[in-house]
Amino acid sequence: MFTKKPNSLPDAETALPGRPDPIITSSLNIVFNRELRAPPPPGFSEVWLALGCFWGAERRFWQTQGVWLTAVGYVAGYTPNPTYREVCSGLTGHTEAVRVVFDPSVISFDEILKVFWEAHDPTQGMRQGNDVGTQYRSGIYTLSPEDGARARASRADYQSALANAGLVAEITTEIAPARNFYYAEPDHQQYLEKNPGGYCGLSGTGVSCPMGIGVSGG
Repeated sequence: MFTKKPNSLPDAETALPGRPDPIITSSLNIVFNRELRAPPPPGFSEVWLALGCFWGAERRFWQTQGVWLTAVGYVAGYTPNPTYREVCSGLTGHTEAVRVVFDPSVISFDEILKVFWEAHDPTQGMRQGNDVGTQYRSGIYTLSPEDGARARASRADYQSALANAGLVAEITTEIAPARNFYYAEPDHQQYLEKNPGGYCGLSGTGVSCPMGIGVSGG
């Protein structure tokens, strides 16, 4: 996982071609004992979050009260139905992400974003710590314009919080509409539940994310 990877994204013409059919994934999330692809129940919300290696990122969210379901996959690239090996080549444009389905009556979208910002370093570009490559870039992929606006406002607020803490690096987190979540292979789903001593490179900046954000910064 520490091999140097390409540090720039391909375009649609140079990305790997992928395949028309989905790759095999798990049928069940073993932490929640729910179907891995289950749609959100009525009144629930969903967001896709990229914050480095998706093993530790998924665990961080399945441990968060109010989260109803998680899954790991590949998003924001060009290659349809990619494999893990293809994504790690840097030639798909995808980043590793966690699908997070949550109950807004228990945890708000703002609180989900707070977990996101504090769990990783969003200023590192195409890497997280020792994990280097385009598949480790930070991203928030939203299913509504309203969530996109709140995500952009939270990014501005967290940038201010970093500056107030003396950290001058710019946040590189991409915020975009969610499209085409490609589920990862079975071995990667709930990896750290199956392998409790497995690798987790998740590490934040140590700076708290402010709450009570607005949409004026969108």
